[in-house]
Amino acid sequence: MGDASPEAAAAKAEAMRGFLISLPSYLYLVLFFAVPFVIVLVYSFASRSSTGRTVLGDWNLVSYKRLFDPLVAQIAFRSLWLALATTLLCLVVAYPFAYFIATRTPRVRNALLILVMIPFWSNFLVRTYAWRVLLGSDGPVSQITQVLGLGETRLLFTVWAILIGLVYGFLPFMVLPLYAAIERMDWSLVEAARDLYASGWTAFRKVTWPLTTPGVIAGSILVFIPALGAYVTPAILGGARTVLLGDYIVDQFLAARNWPYGSALSVALMTVMLFATFVYFRAGGRNL
Repeated sequence: MGDASPEAAAAKAEAMRGFLISLPSYLYLVLFFAVPFVIVLVYSFASRSSTGRTVLGDWNLVSYKRLFDPLVAQIAFRSLWLALATTLLCLVVAYPFAYFIATRTPRVRNALLILVMIPFWSNFLVRTYAWRVLLGSDGPVSQITQVLGLGETRLLFTVWAILIGLVYGFLPFMVLPLYAAIERMDWSLVEAARDLYASGWTAFRKVTWPLTTPGVIAGSILVFIPALGAYVTPAILGGARTVLLGDYIVDQFLAARNWPYGSALSVALMTVMLFATFVYFRAGGRNL
């Protein structure tokens, strides 16, 4: 019993030290996530007057009932499949590249990681506008197809332009978690599988893929969540003809001046994102 008290005191002191160290992070989350979320949640139950004012006294569920409109379902479906397609394409492109990085020498590995992070050195808005030039009717892509005799290529202001921009923008978020998972993998298990006459594909399917699943899950969540609520890329590359959830929500606040409805849409979107984050942690994200 005498030894238990000092150990308990030491554990309590360690817990307090950890809390104090993480206190700035907690304050940041409370101020810039919890408080804004509560404000948006309150506004989602408010009413909108005929002049566009938000009436906080008349609480109702009108804005949430509008979430089941066919237009919202169409926009949500388009946003969902674009987010899923972006995640899948990023995974297909990033996995072999991350595997290649993890199996290089330290010097080459560091150089390749720097190349992955170089896009973060410039503003995302500037990089997206660069894609607008590349995908335009007078851009390099269209000029190449004209030289090849395939005619003018019109990619800008289409769903495909948005998909290209999303994959480009979020690809590093898939590469880095995959690289971390592959680099920390126990390669002796792969060698043991090959010693037991497993083919390369069998060793990958039975050993490599299960061991790197946490990286796959982490990268997929890091890509899917921002892609689902993306605003800049669809607004610049998709134009007014391709509306996604991010554009639709911004229009409710700035153009339609319907803050309760925009807040309800935001709450619904954040609920989906929180659910995806919960799935990430439950599926093994903590093991990365």
